[in-house]
Amino acid sequence: MGFFSNLFHKKEEPAPAPAAKPAAPAGDKIVYAPVEGEIRILSEIDDPVFSSEALGKGCAIEPSKGEVVAPFDGTIEQVAETSHAVGIMGDNGLEVLIHVGMDTVELKGKGYDPKVKVGDKVKKGQLLLKFDMAAISAAGYKLTTPVVVTNTDDFTSVEPIATGKVTEGQDVVLVK
Repeated sequence: MGFFSNLFHKKEEPAPAPAAKPAAPAGDKIVYAPVEGEIRILSEIDDPVFSSEALGKGCAIEPSKGEVVAPFDGTIEQVAETSHAVGIMGDNGLEVLIHVGMDTVELKGKGYDPKVKVGDKVKKGQLLLKFDMAAISAAGYKLTTPVVVTNTDDFTSVEPIATGKVTEGQDVVLVK
């Protein structure tokens, strides 16, 4: 939870002792597409923080539909105050950030409609966030949506496995 709080610059009230992180099940883990659209290589997107993989490895998706769904079963760890990003801790041990658009924090929430809150338990495919693609684009922002495993260092490898068009729920990142 600390990573997401720092990322979104949110001041937190002192909280009770955090629950232990879920034990990661043995074996490979999959991040399923949280957004329908066209896969992009993370290192080639127009944002130095994401393209440098400073926040973690993963992929990006150029959305063709204004919805974000859960990439696996887990718990919502953070929803940005400006509603443009969601952090989820998976029951599989993966911590994933889904960031809708480039520099969209500047929109201060305009065009975003979160459907979850911190602490919500979610199932793979559950709607997390709706966003107005036309309004965001009209305001001059790219819709490129990074999907990054923010605890990449906890794993041997985090590799995109999809190319081209993807639909919600399709395998997009393999984590070993």
